[in-house]
Amino acid sequence: MQNQAANSPVLAAHQLTRAVGDRPLVDAISVEVQRGEVLVVVGPSGAGKTSFLRLLNRLDEPTGGTVLLEGTDYRQIPAPEVRRRVGMVMQTAFLFPGTVADNLRYGPRQHGEELSDTFVQELLEKVDLQGFASRPAANLSGGEAQRVALARVIANSPTVLLLDEPTSALDAAAKDYVKHLILQIVKSTRLTCIAVTHDLALAERMADRVMVMRAGRIERIGPKEQVLNAEGII
Repeated sequence: MQNQAANSPVLAAHQLTRAVGDRPLVDAISVEVQRGEVLVVVGPSGAGKTSFLRLLNRLDEPTGGTVLLEGTDYRQIPAPEVRRRVGMVMQTAFLFPGTVADNLRYGPRQHGEELSDTFVQELLEKVDLQGFASRPAANLSGGEAQRVALARVIANSPTVLLLDEPTSALDAAAKDYVKHLILQIVKSTRLTCIAVTHDLALAERMADRVMVMRAGRIERIGPKEQVLNAEGII
Protein backbone atom coordinates (compact mmCIF):
# COMPACT_ATOMS: atom_id res chain seq x y z
CA MET A 1 0.00 0.00 0.00
CA GLN A 2 2.85 2.41 0.79
CA ASN A 3 4.43 1.87 -2.62
CA GLN A 4 1.08 2.43 -4.30
CA ALA A 5 0.63 5.72 -2.40
CA ALA A 6 4.16 6.79 -3.27
CA ASN A 7 3.45 6.19 -6.96
CA SER A 8 0.08 7.97 -6.93
CA PRO A 9 -0.10 11.38 -8.60
CA VAL A 10 -0.09 14.37 -6.28
CA LEU A 11 -2.61 16.10 -8.50
CA ALA A 12 -4.82 14.61 -11.21
CA ALA A 13 -7.30 16.43 -13.43
CA HIS A 14 -10.07 14.23 -14.81
CA GLN A 15 -12.03 15.56 -17.78
CA LEU A 16 -11.59 19.04 -16.29
CA THR A 17 -13.86 21.50 -18.09
CA ARG A 18 -14.95 25.12 -17.76
CA ALA A 19 -17.35 26.74 -20.18
CA VAL A 20 -18.80 30.24 -20.19
CA GLY A 21 -22.09 30.02 -22.04
CA ASP A 22 -21.39 27.93 -25.12
CA ARG A 23 -17.68 28.76 -25.11
CA PRO A 24 -15.34 26.16 -23.61
CA LEU A 25 -12.31 27.77 -21.95
CA VAL A 26 -10.97 24.41 -20.77
CA ASP A 27 -12.25 21.37 -22.60
CA ALA A 28 -12.10 17.93 -20.94
CA ILE A 29 -8.45 17.99 -19.83
CA SER A 30 -7.08 14.91 -18.10
CA VAL A 31 -3.52 14.98 -16.79
CA GLU A 32 -1.61 13.63 -13.80
CA VAL A 33 1.34 15.29 -12.05
CA GLN A 34 3.70 13.27 -9.88
CA ARG A 35 5.33 14.40 -6.65
CA GLY A 36 8.37 16.57 -7.40
CA GLU A 37 7.51 16.88 -11.10
CA VAL A 38 7.56 20.18 -13.00
CA LEU A 39 4.94 20.36 -15.75
CA VAL A 40 5.20 23.43 -17.97
CA VAL A 41 2.12 24.48 -19.97
CA VAL A 42 2.67 26.38 -23.22
CA GLY A 43 0.51 27.41 -26.14
CA PRO A 44 -0.77 30.47 -28.00
CA SER A 45 -2.62 33.32 -26.31
CA GLY A 46 -6.23 32.35 -25.69
CA ALA A 47 -5.43 28.63 -25.46
CA GLY A 48 -6.93 28.39 -21.96
CA LYS A 49 -3.68 28.04 -20.02
CA THR A 50 -4.53 30.47 -17.22
CA SER A 51 -8.12 29.19 -17.06
CA PHE A 52 -6.71 25.68 -16.57
CA LEU A 53 -4.46 26.82 -13.71
CA ARG A 54 -7.32 28.66 -11.99
CA LEU A 55 -9.38 25.48 -12.00
CA LEU A 56 -6.60 23.52 -10.31
CA ASN A 57 -6.92 25.45 -7.04
CA ARG A 58 -10.60 26.37 -7.34
CA LEU A 59 -10.15 30.06 -8.03
CA ASP A 60 -12.71 29.13 -10.67
CA GLU A 61 -15.10 26.20 -10.41
CA PRO A 62 -15.24 23.55 -13.13
CA THR A 63 -18.43 23.08 -15.10
CA GLY A 64 -17.39 19.47 -15.71
CA GLY A 65 -14.88 16.98 -14.38
CA THR A 66 -12.85 17.38 -11.22
CA VAL A 67 -9.37 17.36 -9.66
CA LEU A 68 -7.95 14.82 -7.23
CA LEU A 69 -5.50 16.30 -4.73
CA GLU A 70 -3.42 13.53 -3.18
CA GLY A 71 -6.21 11.13 -4.08
CA THR A 72 -9.12 13.17 -2.68
CA ASP A 73 -11.70 14.89 -4.88
CA TYR A 74 -11.01 18.55 -4.21
CA ARG A 75 -14.74 19.30 -4.04
CA GLN A 76 -14.64 17.46 -0.70
CA ILE A 77 -11.98 19.86 0.63
CA PRO A 78 -12.84 23.42 1.74
CA ALA A 79 -11.76 25.84 -1.00
CA PRO A 80 -9.41 27.86 1.27
CA GLU A 81 -7.61 24.62 2.17
CA VAL A 82 -7.29 23.71 -1.52
CA ARG A 83 -5.76 27.13 -2.22
CA ARG A 84 -3.31 26.73 0.65
CA ARG A 85 -2.19 23.31 -0.57
CA VAL A 86 -2.19 24.32 -4.25
CA GLY A 87 -0.61 27.78 -4.06
CA MET A 88 -0.59 30.11 -7.03
CA VAL A 89 1.70 32.97 -8.06
CA MET A 90 -0.07 35.25 -10.53
CA GLN A 91 1.27 37.38 -13.38
CA THR A 92 1.03 40.50 -11.21
CA ALA A 93 1.64 40.51 -7.47
CA PHE A 94 -1.34 41.59 -5.38
CA LEU A 95 -0.04 42.20 -1.86
CA PHE A 96 -2.09 42.95 1.22
CA PRO A 97 -1.81 46.30 3.05
CA GLY A 98 0.81 46.27 5.78
CA THR A 99 4.38 45.09 5.93
CA VAL A 100 6.15 42.35 4.05
CA ALA A 101 6.07 40.22 7.22
CA ASP A 102 2.31 40.76 7.50
CA ASN A 103 1.93 39.37 4.00
CA LEU A 104 4.01 36.28 4.75
CA ARG A 105 2.10 35.60 7.97
CA TYR A 106 -1.35 36.07 6.47
CA GLY A 107 -1.89 32.57 5.05
CA PRO A 108 -0.57 30.57 8.02
CA ARG A 109 -2.69 32.72 10.38
CA GLN A 110 -5.81 31.54 8.56
CA HIS A 111 -5.24 28.06 9.92
CA GLY A 112 -3.96 29.08 13.35
CA GLU A 113 -0.21 29.12 12.75
CA GLU A 114 1.96 32.10 13.66
CA LEU A 115 5.26 32.29 11.80
CA SER A 116 8.25 33.17 13.95
CA ASP A 117 10.51 36.09 13.07
CA THR A 118 13.22 33.55 12.30
CA PHE A 119 11.05 31.69 9.80
CA VAL A 120 9.98 34.96 8.16
CA GLN A 121 13.65 35.83 7.71
CA GLU A 122 14.33 32.37 6.24
CA LEU A 123 11.53 32.86 3.72
CA LEU A 124 12.90 36.26 2.75
CA GLU A 125 16.38 34.81 2.32
CA LYS A 126 14.96 32.28 -0.16
CA VAL A 127 13.81 35.16 -2.39
CA ASP A 128 16.87 37.35 -1.65
CA LEU A 129 14.96 40.00 0.31
CA GLN A 130 16.90 39.90 3.57
CA GLY A 131 15.94 42.76 5.88
CA PHE A 132 12.61 43.48 4.14
CA ALA A 133 10.31 42.14 6.87
CA SER A 134 9.27 45.54 8.23
CA ARG A 135 9.02 47.32 4.87
CA PRO A 136 5.57 48.49 3.74
CA ALA A 137 4.37 46.22 0.95
CA ALA A 138 3.04 49.27 -0.92
CA ASN A 139 6.57 50.65 -1.33
CA LEU A 140 8.08 47.66 -3.15
CA SER A 141 9.17 47.59 -6.77
CA GLY A 142 7.43 45.20 -9.16
CA GLY A 143 10.21 42.65 -8.92
CA GLU A 144 10.36 42.87 -5.13
CA ALA A 145 6.58 42.51 -4.86
CA GLN A 146 6.61 39.41 -7.05
CA ARG A 147 9.32 37.86 -4.89
CA VAL A 148 7.22 38.55 -1.78
CA ALA A 149 4.23 36.96 -3.53
CA LEU A 150 6.35 33.86 -4.16
CA ALA A 151 7.53 33.76 -0.54
CA ARG A 152 3.92 34.24 0.66
CA VAL A 153 2.85 31.12 -1.24
CA ILE A 154 5.81 29.12 0.06
CA ALA A 155 4.94 30.22 3.63
CA ASN A 156 1.84 28.01 3.37
CA SER A 157 3.99 24.90 2.72
CA PRO A 158 2.05 24.05 -0.44
CA THR A 159 1.83 20.58 -1.90
CA VAL A 160 1.72 22.03 -5.44
CA LEU A 161 2.97 25.37 -6.74
CA LEU A 162 1.14 26.98 -9.68
CA LEU A 163 2.98 29.69 -11.65
CA ASP A 164 1.04 31.83 -14.12
CA GLU A 165 3.58 33.76 -16.21
CA PRO A 166 5.08 35.12 -12.96
CA THR A 167 7.66 37.29 -14.74
CA SER A 168 5.61 38.64 -17.65
CA ALA A 169 4.78 41.98 -15.97
CA LEU A 170 8.38 42.74 -14.95
CA ASP A 171 11.13 44.69 -16.65
CA ALA A 172 13.97 42.74 -18.23
CA ALA A 173 16.36 42.87 -15.27
CA ALA A 174 13.73 41.92 -12.69
CA LYS A 175 12.36 39.25 -15.03
CA ASP A 176 15.71 37.47 -15.29
CA TYR A 177 16.29 37.63 -11.55
CA VAL A 178 12.84 36.33 -10.58
CA LYS A 179 13.20 33.50 -13.13
CA HIS A 180 16.51 32.57 -11.50
CA LEU A 181 14.96 32.52 -8.02
CA ILE A 182 11.97 30.46 -9.12
CA LEU A 183 14.20 27.89 -10.79
CA GLN A 184 16.44 27.75 -7.73
CA ILE A 185 13.53 27.27 -5.30
CA VAL A 186 11.65 24.71 -7.40
CA LYS A 187 14.72 22.61 -8.16
CA SER A 188 16.26 22.77 -4.66
CA THR A 189 13.02 21.81 -2.89
CA ARG A 190 11.75 19.33 -5.51
CA LEU A 191 8.42 21.13 -5.22
CA THR A 192 5.66 19.80 -7.43
CA CYS A 193 5.01 22.60 -9.90
CA ILE A 194 2.73 23.45 -12.82
CA ALA A 195 3.86 26.56 -14.67
CA VAL A 196 2.38 28.51 -17.57
CA THR A 197 4.84 30.40 -19.74
CA HIS A 198 5.40 31.76 -23.24
CA ASP A 199 9.14 31.58 -22.59
CA LEU A 200 10.39 28.40 -24.27
CA ALA A 201 13.90 28.93 -22.86
CA LEU A 202 12.43 28.93 -19.35
CA ALA A 203 10.39 25.84 -20.20
CA GLU A 204 13.54 24.11 -21.40
CA ARG A 205 15.37 24.90 -18.15
CA MET A 206 12.49 24.17 -15.81
CA ALA A 207 10.29 21.39 -17.16
CA ASP A 208 10.29 17.66 -16.73
CA ARG A 209 7.30 17.47 -19.10
CA VAL A 210 5.68 20.03 -21.38
CA MET A 211 1.98 20.24 -22.17
CA VAL A 212 0.83 22.20 -25.21
CA MET A 213 -2.68 23.66 -25.06
CA ARG A 214 -4.72 24.96 -27.95
CA ALA A 215 -8.40 25.98 -27.90
CA GLY A 216 -8.82 24.69 -24.35
CA ARG A 217 -7.53 21.19 -25.08
CA ILE A 218 -4.27 19.29 -24.75
CA GLU A 219 -2.66 19.21 -28.17
CA ARG A 220 0.52 17.46 -27.10
CA ILE A 221 2.16 16.34 -23.86
CA GLY A 222 5.42 14.57 -23.18
CA PRO A 223 9.07 14.91 -22.15
CA LYS A 224 10.38 18.40 -22.83
CA GLU A 225 13.00 17.16 -25.28
CA GLN A 226 10.29 15.77 -27.55
CA VAL A 227 7.69 18.50 -27.21
CA LEU A 228 9.89 21.60 -27.37
CA ASN A 229 11.58 20.38 -30.54
CA ALA A 230 8.27 20.04 -32.37
CA GLU A 231 7.17 22.76 -34.77
CA GLY A 232 4.41 25.26 -34.14
CA ILE A 233 3.89 24.70 -30.42
CA ILE A 234 3.08 28.37 -29.81
